[in-house]
Amino acid sequence: MRIFLLLILSITSYHTFADITKSSKVAIIIDDIGYRKTDSNVLKLPANITFSILPHTPYGKTLAEQGFNKNHEIMLHIPMEAENGKYLGLGGLTQHMDRSIIRKNLSEAFNEVPFATGMNNHMGSLLTTLHQPMMWVMQFLKEQNIVFIDSVTSPNSQASAAAKEIGVPTLQRNIFLDNHLEHSYITKQFSLLIEKAKEKKIAIAIAHPHPETIASLQKLLPLLASHNIELVSISALFKHQQSLKTQIETN
Repeated sequence: MRIFLLLILSITSYHTFADITKSSKVAIIIDDIGYRKTDSNVLKLPANITFSILPHTPYGKTLAEQGFNKNHEIMLHIPMEAENGKYLGLGGLTQHMDRSIIRKNLSEAFNEVPFATGMNNHMGSLLTTLHQPMMWVMQFLKEQNIVFIDSVTSPNSQASAAAKEIGVPTLQRNIFLDNHLEHSYITKQFSLLIEKAKEKKIAIAIAHPHPETIASLQKLLPLLASHNIELVSISALFKHQQSLKTQIETN
């Protein structure tokens, strides 16, 4: 009898492990939200799409609240210094700021949208390559229980390494969907997202609130189900990642 029970438990454990490791999930973040009135079109997208809001923008706070009320997960899209010196807007972080100013700017941004659960970098091709500023950012996020998504605007980004060193849950962007605003290009990038999700079991795409992007996503999102891929929020993606890790370690 005992052997029979052990056999049943073994089979059940195997199927649970197989189900988890075979399933694939993607998260799609729409960032750059806040400057344009037309950004409100993001509210037409399914609730599992995550919104990342630019702080201190004309429509950011309102759209964050509206998205939150429609069950979208909300993140903050914090401007960081770019190599090209592009204007950051209010609340941006630069290499010349000390720890106290970085913390002040982050605090003001998250006070504006207190229900934000995550953060990713807006630009940042310079700042994310600098270890010390990234450590200061991650120390703040750790204290606030905020996750970090590295937009990977530089191949030399130190952001994820700093997050891991401090103990901040972190993942990296895999695909930019709309660097060009043609439907054919977005479709090609969406296909790459599907391939990445099948290969890695999780994948993250970043897109922007352009009318062309939203129209393309409304056509393309049903393809996920046909490939047995689930669209989830960023928080749900972290949970799935942890489940995969736990199952692999215990089997």
